[in-house]
Amino acid sequence: MRIPGPEEIRALHEKYAPTVEAFTLVHTHCEIVWSIAERLLSAPRLRHLDGELVRAGCLLHDIGVYRLYGEDGRLDHGNYIRHGLLGHEILEQEGFPETLRRFCSHHTGVGVTRQDVLSQGLPLPPADYLAVTEEERLVMYADKFHSKSRPSAYLSPDEYAAHVRRFGEDKVTAFHALRAEFGDPDLTSPVPHGGGASVHP
Repeated sequence: MRIPGPEEIRALHEKYAPTVEAFTLVHTHCEIVWSIAERLLSAPRLRHLDGELVRAGCLLHDIGVYRLYGEDGRLDHGNYIRHGLLGHEILEQEGFPETLRRFCSHHTGVGVTRQDVLSQGLPLPPADYLAVTEEERLVMYADKFHSKSRPSAYLSPDEYAAHVRRFGEDKVTAFHALRAEFGDPDLTSPVPHGGGASVHP
């Protein structure tokens, strides 16, 4: 399987971002998630993972967010949970394999189950959207420590556990399982800064 590199992925972000502001928000977040995952990958027990695949997954996982921007430039927060499926659709249109598309549709929260969709009336086709492979789980986990909210912010493991508790104790348990599997990330180092984009109208 051919795995796209950072420049190819950046070009995809530029293609789909409706504005420079949207590009900066989403692409910078994806870069930060990769920087967190990269630090976690340095642990000897995780060195068997496919680092190139994890990098691509981190850099692509939120590309569907661009489809939620309206003509007025505002983000449709009410349908935000759909961003994973929308990203899956973008990568399918671009000819990427399912292995890469799953990083988009299977990273939300600590996993969205069919029961979650039905019981909460989520605007998703009823199905399990769960990270399965170690690479998928690592991308999902690394994503939990940075929020795109303005201003963007880091969350410690304890802060994320407190945040996810409102969705049920089972979600806290799932997060703790990821924490035990991958360890606590180093959130103290400098993070990448997103540059400008030549966004296509």
